[in-house]
Amino acid sequence: MSQIDIQTESHPQQQQQEEEYDDEEFSGPMPISKLEGNGITPGDIKKLMEAGYHTVESIAYTPKKALLQVKGISENKGDKLLAAAAQFVPMGFTTATDFHKRRSELICLTTGSKQLDTLLGGGIETGSITEVFGEFRTGKSQLCHTLAVTCQLPIDMGGGEGKCLYIDTEGTFRPIRLVSIARRYGLNEEDALDNVAYARAYNADHQLQLLTQAAQMMTESRFSLLIVDSIMALYRTDYSGRGELSARQMHVAKYMRALQRLADEFGIAVVITNQVVAQVDGGMSFNPDPKKPIGGNILAHASTTRLSLKKGRGEQRICKIYDSPCLPESECVFAIYEDGIADPREEGDD
Repeated sequence: MSQIDIQTESHPQQQQQEEEYDDEEFSGPMPISKLEGNGITPGDIKKLMEAGYHTVESIAYTPKKALLQVKGISENKGDKLLAAAAQFVPMGFTTATDFHKRRSELICLTTGSKQLDTLLGGGIETGSITEVFGEFRTGKSQLCHTLAVTCQLPIDMGGGEGKCLYIDTEGTFRPIRLVSIARRYGLNEEDALDNVAYARAYNADHQLQLLTQAAQMMTESRFSLLIVDSIMALYRTDYSGRGELSARQMHVAKYMRALQRLADEFGIAVVITNQVVAQVDGGMSFNPDPKKPIGGNILAHASTTRLSLKKGRGEQRICKIYDSPCLPESECVFAIYEDGIADPREEGDD
């Protein structure tokens, strides 16, 4: 039995508390059908859903010109939609006190390593984008596999009590890894696998289309994590040379905007992995680590927290906060084992 299913079988008092908690924290996305009326027809709602808009929030967060690109949505109807959505979704100013209170209620997903969780101020933050970059074999995909399981755990165990969406662009996803990680946390192996929705992306456009499907799935079921491993791999092959750089960056910007919208709409954690490129400086370079993440400034600005991974001794890896709005630039050591990411173990601890 999965942790997600357990909720429905808890005794009435606990269930009532959970429902109250759900109302407060996860009342979250409202179905787009709420906007029906005042000149907005069921046919309009259907067209918007076909275009990838499934919640009131998605309408409120979308610029008017994007809505007008949906077939059958006129200028007048676009105004009505935005006005109707603004009645449900607060779009104005709030006090720093209220915002601080909301941030203190944010859920963090455990990475499996206490030291890494401490470095991240509790774990992978929901509602924002965390970018993990490094060379091959630094543990990027291993961290993703661990998070795909830990996001299903109860909140008091460092989970998000939700499912995981996994977009794989390089063919590195291995379900067998999830089985051993699920065993470590005492989860039913089959349920842990069932709670991960997997998709292989074959080109940059397909990668973007999958986010439209993701939005629909999130309205139908409770998800707590979206993983893209890795974000730039397909862009490197689909767009080649300096002549296509501008088009590539515009597509990347659109993709990152779509990811952030999902994080805002559904309160999920978004984790993306990224590759690195050697930084070639003219003249003498004093940069001790000349590798930098690819994707340029667009990716840098769109990611909330950026983590740099490096190899250590044996199974050990070093994680450094590369960029974050609230975490100091520090680092820690974690390790990769058969049952996922964990703190380094002493010899003979296994």
